[in-house]
This record gives sequence, structure tokens and C-alpha cells, in this order.
Amino acid sequence: MRKLLFVAVGMLLLFQTGLRAQELYVFTEPASNMAAKSIGIRVTQEGSFNSRANRTMPELMLSFNKKLMVHGQAFLSDMDNRYRLEGGSLYGKYRFLSIDDAQQHFRAAAFGRLSTSKRKVYTEDINLEGDNSGVQGGLIFTQLLHKLALSATVSYTKAFDLGELRGNPNLPVASQMLGYSLSSGYLMLPFVYKNYNQPNFNLYFEMLGKTNPETGHSYLDLAPALQVILNSRTRIDLGYRFEVAGKMDNRFTKNMFLVRAEFNFFNALK
Repeated sequence: MRKLLFVAVGMLLLFQTGLRAQELYVFTEPASNMAAKSIGIRVTQEGSFNSRANRTMPELMLSFNKKLMVHGQAFLSDMDNRYRLEGGSLYGKYRFLSIDDAQQHFRAAAFGRLSTSKRKVYTEDINLEGDNSGVQGGLIFTQLLHKLALSATVSYTKAFDLGELRGNPNLPVASQMLGYSLSSGYLMLPFVYKNYNQPNFNLYFEMLGKTNPETGHSYLDLAPALQVILNSRTRIDLGYRFEVAGKMDNRFTKNMFLVRAEFNFFNALK
């Protein structure tokens, strides 16, 4: 019985990893969630070639069931002449639609984020992963077609604590932002799944944009990325985003590289 159970669990992990590996986008979240009752630990390192600034983001992820998961993040950086804790963020995602078929599926989810940061940012961009305090909400739509996964995200962000900054007409700060993205992921390896211990190699290409509805100013970034998944549990990301259209000066995410390691523990929540 134990042997049969082990085989069944292994086949389930193989099925989930084989169909969803290419949905684990590097710069955005998919509509799909982690495996139910699982815990994830993630450490992300971001850096800007413009200012030589660096930010570290440790993150704890909890998946309560197939529909609901939450993330807790902390933000640390050296942007204020010393490495210090900047703030934190709580992210939640609820998958409200699932349409499944053989080797393909469609997912839709709603998400929200609440962030706090002690930094005073002199940029028109709103970045709730370290730079700004604020709240965000949005929708994600993800379509899997065998080895190709496509995803679209739309969001609205409201920044907090801008009274002092907005009092200076020379500071290009924004109180709200519209966000949008289109992401694609392709499973390069393995060509044929044999067991869930096989390494996965995924190639990503994402388009990330924002618009300030108060001024009409926008920007669009392109973000290619590579990803390796080991034993269905360990994930390593390497990506880079760069601006191709529009302009918002002094933003940290312009020409930014990203390195991430993630570790997953299945059936960890009872």
C-alpha cells in the first residue's frame, strides 16, 4: 500500500510539474497556485545597473488549497548608504476560474497586495516591492497550451504617504498607477517526461508596462528570463528587464537584473 501511495504521489507531482513548469513566470505571477497544502521559501536578489543599487527580498509562501495562497515578503536594500530593512508586503491570490482539458487549461485569479516602506522615493513609478507603501489589486488570466503558457495581468495601485513629496512640484511622484503585462513561457527540456526528478529548463519572455492616469506618462519593459527546476522542488531564476518605450525617470526597476532561488515543501500544511 505504501509503495502504491508513493507511486501515486510521484505521478501527481510529475503531472503537475510537467504541465505547469512553464507557468512559473519570473517577473509576474500566474493565475495558477502552488500545490495545495504546500510551503515555499524564496529569496530574490535584484539590482540596477543605473545606480548600482541592490535589493534582497526573502519571501514565505503558503498554499492553503488549490484556490487560495498568500505570500509574505520583507525588503532590504543598500539604497540609503547602508543595508537596512525597508519594509514588507502581504500578497494574496484567489483562483476563481479553472477550465481543464488534455495538456491544456485556462485559469483566472484575483490578487491583492498591501505594502509598507520607509523609503522616500523621488520617481513617478510606484513599486510596492520595496520602494512605496500602498495597496494593489488586479486580475490574472493564464492559458496553458502543452509546452507554451501565456498570461496577462491588469492591476491598479494606490500609493500611501505622499503628502510631503507631492507638496513639492519639482518631484515627479504619482499617487496611482495602472499596470499591465503579457507573459509567455516555454518548456525547453525535457522533451519527454519520464520521472519528476528530471530537470526542467524554461525560457520566458515578458512585457511589463505601467501608466500614470494623472499625467498619461507610461513605460514598457521587455524582460527575458531563464529558469531551471530541480527535483520538482527547487527553482532557480535569472532574468533582466529593460525599457523599450516611454519614460519614467529614476525608477529602480529600469535596467534591472533578477536572481532568485526557491524551495518548495509539498503537503507541509496539515
